[in-house]
Amino acid sequence: MTVNLEVAEGVGTVRLDRPPMNALNVAVQDRLKELAEEAARREDVRAVVLYGGPKVFAAGADIKEMRDMDHTAMVLRARALQDAFTAVARIPKPVVAAVTGYALGGGCELALCADFRIAGADARFGQPEIQLGLIPGAGGTQRLARLIGPSKAKDLIFTGRMVKAEEALTLGLVDRVVPNEEVHEAAHAWAAKLAKGPAIALRAAKESIDTGLETDLDTGLALERSWFAGLFATEDRERGMRSFVEEGPGKATFR
Repeated sequence: MTVNLEVAEGVGTVRLDRPPMNALNVAVQDRLKELAEEAARREDVRAVVLYGGPKVFAAGADIKEMRDMDHTAMVLRARALQDAFTAVARIPKPVVAAVTGYALGGGCELALCADFRIAGADARFGQPEIQLGLIPGAGGTQRLARLIGPSKAKDLIFTGRMVKAEEALTLGLVDRVVPNEEVHEAAHAWAAKLAKGPAIALRAAKESIDTGLETDLDTGLALERSWFAGLFATEDRERGMRSFVEEGPGKATFR
């Protein structure tokens, strides 16, 4: 398989496995969508790690495959490409990208679909599509601008330049930089910690933030208000508040 899903300790690791560079061809895109949807619905998966292996996250699209596609073929394919990445972004659970080596083009766009990004010290990020006479097509023009701001996103997209991990951290493109050999361990630890949290409240928080960013403040507040009140119907809310009163903060065990 070009992409695999492995589950341990409530964490589902979506592992890209298409050596040598994890090029994101059509088969990888379709498999990624399939596994993102599986991770979303499985109750034993409470958080997700996106990982490309110890050497490379994903070096972008399969240019050889793409070169043979004409306008008509891409009109038919572009939506499926975006849908695959959107399926990852919409996993209603915490998602962390563990980035080693190159995360370029579609690889960078895949990392953007995560809630949190941990990069190795030697990681490289970029949206080099402009060098092919193209623009990012898997959400890069939208998610990158929302994450780091329009002018910084335009710098990366207009020039197609690569940035090292430390610059990516400064830009806000990644959230944490660790030694290369610690990337997966750090990402799994982050996900495992959240996997023990209240699943419905985490889903509510993610949806409220992500959807709120796409709309006006009043609509976002209405969504937050609805989720906030709705969580009072959950067992986790009862367990959390009871534990707080009886044992103090941070002691609750959620199901």
